[in-house]
Amino acid sequence: MVIVHEPEKGRFYTIVNGFKAHVAYHIKDGSLDIRHTIVPEEIGGRGIASELVKATYDYAVSEGLKPVATCRFAVIWLERHPEYNGSCSKDRSEGTECAI
Repeated sequence: MVIVHEPEKGRFYTIVNGFKAHVAYHIKDGSLDIRHTIVPEEIGGRGIASELVKATYDYAVSEGLKPVATCRFAVIWLERHPEYNGSCSKDRSEGTECAI
């Protein structure tokens, strides 16, 4: 899978079978916060979201930024990967949806 970074748009994306999946992030105060992880249903269940989140947080770490998550999927991903020393955003809401 080819993952493309568009820093000017604050996102990483990939195209699989003609469908675009992406992670949107925001950088502020030395942190990179994943706000949304979007994978179309047609290409879901293949680990695409995990690969996008990993690429985004790998970028954060390489740039000296703290991984933060507003997106519920990214929160769970960070919980499963404590080696990233990430944290949940103060903007995150409880439940199944992102706060933004």
